[in-house]
Amino acid sequence: MRGERLNQSILKLAIPNIVSNITVPLLGLVDMMLMGHLDSVAYIGAIGLGGTIFSVLYSIFSFMRAGTTGFTAQAYGGQDHQEISYAFYRSICIALIATLIVLGLQRPIEWIAMQLLNGSPEVLGYTSEYYRVRIWAAPAVLSLYTFNGWYIGMQNTTIPMVIAILINVVNIGLSVLFVNVFHLGVTGVALGTVIAQYVGLLTAVVFMLAKYRRYLVKVEKRILLQADKLRRFFKVNTDFMIRSILLVLTIAFFTNQSAKLGDDILAVNMILMQFFYIFSYFTDGFAYAGEALVGRFVGAKDHVHLKKTVKYLLLWGLGLSVPFTLLYWAFPETFIHLISDRPEVALQARPYYLYMVLIPVITFAAFIWDGIYIGATAARGIRNTMLIASVVVFLPAWYFLMPAYGNHGLWIAFLLFMIARGVSMSLMAKKSIFAA
Repeated sequence: MRGERLNQSILKLAIPNIVSNITVPLLGLVDMMLMGHLDSVAYIGAIGLGGTIFSVLYSIFSFMRAGTTGFTAQAYGGQDHQEISYAFYRSICIALIATLIVLGLQRPIEWIAMQLLNGSPEVLGYTSEYYRVRIWAAPAVLSLYTFNGWYIGMQNTTIPMVIAILINVVNIGLSVLFVNVFHLGVTGVALGTVIAQYVGLLTAVVFMLAKYRRYLVKVEKRILLQADKLRRFFKVNTDFMIRSILLVLTIAFFTNQSAKLGDDILAVNMILMQFFYIFSYFTDGFAYAGEALVGRFVGAKDHVHLKKTVKYLLLWGLGLSVPFTLLYWAFPETFIHLISDRPEVALQARPYYLYMVLIPVITFAAFIWDGIYIGATAARGIRNTMLIASVVVFLPAWYFLMPAYGNHGLWIAFLLFMIARGVSMSLMAKKSIFAA
């Protein structure tokens, strides 16, 4: 495959992911805008804290998408049709088990979250209201991890794009309706999310039946429970799970520490984090392309194209970071006012514009390497690099910098965490990716 064709393959996989991912931060922005135009900043904080609860909760199970993509892509590259089918079956079984665990433990999860989160009584009250509605989206969310991961592994990012767009369009429409027309506040935002997720799951099932029915072979218990396959499945996914938990716990800790600085700083940091998410979702388009292509070339044992793919993906990530840096530098106040028209929020955000500007160039490498490691199912490497970034870099930086510099110290610690992820994965790539 020539360089031009490889870049075309990257773009063919990346662009649908970017299109679908754009709708995710758009949803976050709309939710923030709906809450930001109500009569209290507590609504913004509640959406931020409520979102953090579900980010942490679902991070425990997000390995299902990553692991399913890696295993499916490698089976696709090796033309192993049986394993393509059973990669889906094993993952959907885990999704069903995870659903029972989450719904069965929903009240203890809420209690623990309320104890750990730092926020005013008003913020925590709205957060609890949001949680008790949104938790019922869990079955759809967890099942969609399996469907989307499998579709990406099959080198098809168009179906996940359609599903994501549909989910977020429905979600935005319902949230606006429930908040602005029925005046349901945070409950309306949560209810819109629940309904939209089930619309997405139904769509995923329809696509499976229409396009991939031939892979829905009769399940044989002997193959499903094959010892060596299960051992590798759980080993890889356990490491992916540890990585995901550490990542989201770091972001949750950032949110927790933001709340300690007061409702206004919490609102400011939640707004600024939207720009982190916006860039991450663009870059993740190429990371997901990396998952599909790297998995495919690892499965096919094609080391030449594997190395070219890694090189091109990193160049795409670097190229993407430049325009985002310029946009964030040129129009910071425009972006802030788009989310909230409260003067005190915009005023308090001004000292922290620099961190928003630095996000793209500092974070792109970590996002791209994530996709590469997942496609190669290099789970041990991705776990170890996350341990280094979160425990060895972020926590000490927070400990020493936040007491002296307040919110500036918190932001510097977070950016150092992202730098450490990119650097450590770059250094471990030879052993983790290319030695496979």
